[in-house]
Amino acid sequence: MRLSGVRRAALAAGLATSAALTLSACSAGQVAETAMKRPSNGGVNASTADNSVSIRNLQVVYNGPQGYAAGQNAPLEVAIYNRTRQQIVVTVTSRPPATPGGQVVSARQVGLTGGAAAAAPSESAAPEPSGSRPPATPDTETPENVPSPDASDTAAPQPAPVPSDSTPAEQVQPGRITIEPMGSASFLPGDQQMLTLVGLSDHLLPGTAVNLVFEFSNGAPPLTLRAPMGVPLSPAPRGSAVQGENQEPENEEGTQRGG
Repeated sequence: MRLSGVRRAALAAGLATSAALTLSACSAGQVAETAMKRPSNGGVNASTADNSVSIRNLQVVYNGPQGYAAGQNAPLEVAIYNRTRQQIVVTVTSRPPATPGGQVVSARQVGLTGGAAAAAPSESAAPEPSGSRPPATPDTETPENVPSPDASDTAAPQPAPVPSDSTPAEQVQPGRITIEPMGSASFLPGDQQMLTLVGLSDHLLPGTAVNLVFEFSNGAPPLTLRAPMGVPLSPAPRGSAVQGENQEPENEEGTQRGG
């Protein structure tokens, strides 16, 4: 009888160990599967009907809770992939939504700004490669006895500088993006050249979007997408929006409590 009791105890211990190992393996599998999941992004993802072009992470670059005022420019963040073996030109424009509403705005133009686009004087002129322009040299052929301009000329008013939140029309090139076979093009915050919304029709705030149309030179049907306002990478600092709301009240002597 004593030997039988020992066997029963050993069997019970073995079953308990087996159950613990099974639960441990199951839990480890769940953790590993969750760890391998990639976090989603806040932009819009879409592809053409024939899957020849894919658009990823389309959104308006976040600039703060104040957003972009009507008439301002706003940069876009997007990546475009050509999945064919032929060159494709993608044209991006904006138009008012079919159903007007306060949550969706449009832009007067979608264009390329900065980089080679800023150096190109017109649409027909080819962009000048970076670094190909020779440095400016002083004009040594001009006679030294050229009379100075009249005082009335120097006193003429100068044109006002262009505001930083707008771009001169001659520095905005049409939003046409050439993508090589099996290639891609991306526009990210801080890039030298940006895909920019020019002249917003209304105030663009977090929670709203802008209506965009993507057209493709390979004959794929156009895509109409609504690019949302991006989200901040880190939360805003905590604090009250009302000035003085968290300030300690003053006592009769005019000093704050606890002082």
